[in-house]
Amino acid sequence: MTMQNKYRDCLARDLSLSLEGNQVKLSGWVHRIRDHGGVIFIDLRDHTGLSQVVCNPEHADVFSIAERCRSEFVISVEGQVSKRPEGTENVDLHSGAVEVVCSELTIINACLPLPFAVEQHNESDVGEDVRMQYRFLDLRRESMAKALRARSKLLNCVRATLQSQDFLEIETPVLTKASPEGAREYLVPSRVHPGLGFALQQSPQQYKQLLMMGGVDRYYQIARCFRDEDLRRDRQPEFTQIDLEMAFVEQEDVLHVVGDLLKRMIYDVADVTIDDIPRMSWHDAMRLYGSDKPDLRIPLHFVPIDDLCSDCDFKVFKQPAIDEDSRVVTMRIPGGSRLLSRKQIDDYTDFVAKYGAKGLAYVKVNDATSGSMDLQSPIVKFLGQELAEKIVQRAECQSGDLLFFGAGDAKVVNQSMCALRSLIAEDLSLFTCDFAPLWVLDFPMYESDDDGLKAMHHPFTSPATDSIETLKQAPLSLLSKSYDLVLNGCELGSGSIRISDAEMQYAVLELLGMDKAASDKVLGHLIEALRYGAPPHGGFAFGVDRLVMLLVNRPSIRDVIAFPKTQNASCPLTGAPSVLDDAALKELGLRHLKLKPELAN
Repeated sequence: MTMQNKYRDCLARDLSLSLEGNQVKLSGWVHRIRDHGGVIFIDLRDHTGLSQVVCNPEHADVFSIAERCRSEFVISVEGQVSKRPEGTENVDLHSGAVEVVCSELTIINACLPLPFAVEQHNESDVGEDVRMQYRFLDLRRESMAKALRARSKLLNCVRATLQSQDFLEIETPVLTKASPEGAREYLVPSRVHPGLGFALQQSPQQYKQLLMMGGVDRYYQIARCFRDEDLRRDRQPEFTQIDLEMAFVEQEDVLHVVGDLLKRMIYDVADVTIDDIPRMSWHDAMRLYGSDKPDLRIPLHFVPIDDLCSDCDFKVFKQPAIDEDSRVVTMRIPGGSRLLSRKQIDDYTDFVAKYGAKGLAYVKVNDATSGSMDLQSPIVKFLGQELAEKIVQRAECQSGDLLFFGAGDAKVVNQSMCALRSLIAEDLSLFTCDFAPLWVLDFPMYESDDDGLKAMHHPFTSPATDSIETLKQAPLSLLSKSYDLVLNGCELGSGSIRISDAEMQYAVLELLGMDKAASDKVLGHLIEALRYGAPPHGGFAFGVDRLVMLLVNRPSIRDVIAFPKTQNASCPLTGAPSVLDDAALKELGLRHLKLKPELAN
């Protein structure tokens, strides 16, 4: 029972047979109302669940008010707890063994006609733009309430776990200086410093490193971060991350702390025990899965066959087999010859074409018996029986299996076959467990594009060498002391051992095209701090939104954020972003560009 007040002394979760005969007071929203032969039943919803309220015609005043009630009216009820008649119990409700026979009923607030039914189970029947415009209604749904409860529970778990390990929770500035961390930033012009401005933090990266240099041994923060990026289902312009940093640690120390924290969060929120978190090098992840965030719930992987195809007569396979920027792989689908129809194979061919693949070759392994294999495919005559059998043997096929092939540009093969792997797992229900975390280690220090070198993670990541000369001689072949944590094919977060030497920091930035002058201009505060006795340090950052999305099995992070933005970074509920006031802009030394007609009003 709750503390008695004007509106309620009991919640739905409190109702049980132990209260039979007691008078209770409940308040909440009308979830559903039913008229059964002159008796009105109201399903009353509060934040703990549903309770059934019975309004009998003998109480004329109560019955008259009940007739006026509609869905989502806010009401207060007083009445006696009674056992439900035999056969009418609702085993799906905690309060399903009892009902409240109403003696007093008050309408606290009425509700306008609803744009959608809050009780509606199929969210796909309501457009997301409507759900977000009326987010205050959408939040009343049990699925949304469950997500917010899970989010709160997760953050409570984080605080309890890290504080028990001597981490200090410290807030860092949100208004900061623009940095070279990789993502596009939101800029905030300064009124008191005309012509100057701030950037909203992409992450607390530099500040948490400075905390280590300031003698803080273990830091964490539930940090609000901002990135002006194109949005997807797992991205938002503003997001929350669990940020932590530790002094005097090596990579193994960070992996241990973060891994244990993840296992604790999964157990607390999803009631699933994770024993060990496997590890895989970045190179192996790309070789076997075509992705640095493979979903290990899926028991399918690539089998590279470049060496087998480099001398074959089938040009579709031979050319990418000898091209260093291309690859040839196959992927075994156990029982695929029986499970997948020709139409499905044709559909998969159309699917991989969306990723740039020029086709999808396959081989049905009708009989895998060595020496007398029965292989069915248009490409067997081009490969030759001998080579086809070698491929079947390397893929460890059994009779009835099916092989799909990817050949061509490595990026296209990786993306198309990785996507195909996920689609087949969905179609054939191949997932082996609920949660499959993975550490991906040994990332390259740099990657190259048309503009030169880019940091694979961020420019504060330590290379796997203490030699500046080695770094400069072979930057693309050098690994970094960085690590990603992956769950179910999603990157939860990343971390690294940081650079703790000023000259090494200069060298890393120089390879990114920043000379000392440019480095000092942007990062002089951090580099100077490194000269004043910086401890070895490393850390990690979790994406809260993605993690909760996975733990409550929702398709988008927008389903686990109270007030998210749409895919075009707008808020239908509040109308943000909105036209800014001319006077306010003038104070900032800004003026409006010519607005689109639809925005001018």
